[in-house]
Order: sequence, then structure tokens, then C-alpha cells
Amino acid sequence: MIHPSYVELMKVVNNDVEIGEEPVVNSRYSIVIATAKRARQIIAGDDTMAEKIRCPKPLSIAVEELYEGKVKIIPETADAQEEG
Repeated sequence: MIHPSYVELMKVVNNDVEIGEEPVVNSRYSIVIATAKRARQIIAGDDTMAEKIRCPKPLSIAVEELYEGKVKIIPETADAQEEG
């Protein structure tokens, strides 16, 4: 079993969302994309922020950072998507 699970990661990421607001992440796909982007940053040389690194692989470190709340996901706005 993968730890933490997608459901646990989504709860951590959406923890600060107020009732009635749109969640930051609402699908597994969003979690996978965010984690992959962070893993690429780590591969490129960014410092890791996770306190407990169980596995030295960049993707595992990215998952731990999300789970510990060290990395925040900022949703893209419709304007940013149209410009890109």
C-alpha cells in the first residue's frame, strides 16, 4: 500500500479550505501533477524541505513534503491558462 494514500494527501492539501470554497485539489490527477512538478524541481537542484525522508527518490521526497505541509499547491487561474 502506498503511504500516504491519495485520500490522505488530498485532505492535507485541502485542510485550509473554508466551507463553501472550492478545494485546492479535487482529483487524484491534480495530486499526481503537483507531486511530479515538485519532484522535477528537486531533480533540478532545489533543496528538500521534508523532515522525514524515508526514501531518497525525488518523487518520494515530494510526496513527503506535501504530506508534511511543507509545499503548498497554488491552483492555476483561468487567465493564466489562457496566456500559456
